[in-house]
Amino acid sequence: MSRLRELLESGEFVVTGEVAPPRGTDLADMHASVDLLAPHCHALNVTDNQGASLHLSSLAASRAILERGIEPIFQQTCRDRNRLALQSDLLAAWSLGLENVLVVTGDDPRAGDHPHAKGVFDLDSTQLASIALGMNEGRDMMGRDLKGGTDFYIGAAMFPEAEPWDVQLARIEQKVAAGVRFFQTQAIFDMDKLQRAVDAVRPLGVKVIAGVLVIRSPRVVDFVNRNLAGLMVPDHVADRIRSASDPAEEAVRLAAEQVRDIREIADGVHVMPLGLDTEVGRILDGTG
Repeated sequence: MSRLRELLESGEFVVTGEVAPPRGTDLADMHASVDLLAPHCHALNVTDNQGASLHLSSLAASRAILERGIEPIFQQTCRDRNRLALQSDLLAAWSLGLENVLVVTGDDPRAGDHPHAKGVFDLDSTQLASIALGMNEGRDMMGRDLKGGTDFYIGAAMFPEAEPWDVQLARIEQKVAAGVRFFQTQAIFDMDKLQRAVDAVRPLGVKVIAGVLVIRSPRVVDFVNRNLAGLMVPDHVADRIRSASDPAEEAVRLAAEQVRDIREIADGVHVMPLGLDTEVGRILDGTG
């Protein structure tokens, strides 16, 4: 059983972080980030061509992080692969010792560094979760028996601040029915909406890890508001960052406040430091 699963199912508040594989084969920067985050995190998400831009595969990077003694959460997007490749990579992930998987549909490739790439989207994240669940039960998506199955702890994304909420809740319920056992949320700014989401999913028996994005500069505010569907940085938050003499320091203080609130609501926190890896300790202990 993965440590992440064990901790969440025992009721312990968990902390996850996020690392991006390199745009190339030099792992030095990724390893440095892992070493900074590892003392504070129970597991690390490994993104999969984030922002629809080229990076080393999440599969290879997750294995490299596991070899460093840290538990990875292997991310798999539906954007870049058809159902054969997705299933093959799931089998490879389990064979390489990766026990946690976060399934996501993926960003539009037109927003990335290869805008002419063809988005595959053969499946969506709910269908991919169902495939992972089937593999846990020893079969492929066609119902054929596997010679050796899996036992993934299956996660997916949740968007508590997106409206209309009833549409979001219906999607969450579909993902749970497909096999999802934990959710990591998009960045949270409205704690009342996070509470609404947690109250709605608790009866379903799943766990919620709430996202905290370190808004380190006015440029990040603009990027979020322009590019992340279903998410807007509220004016009072944007004003704090824009008016601060040191926006990065103000972002750390804001993130620490958010973590304190999340500890009273959710099952864990997912910190996205955007390069401020050295400040994660301050964010988590509330001294930011």
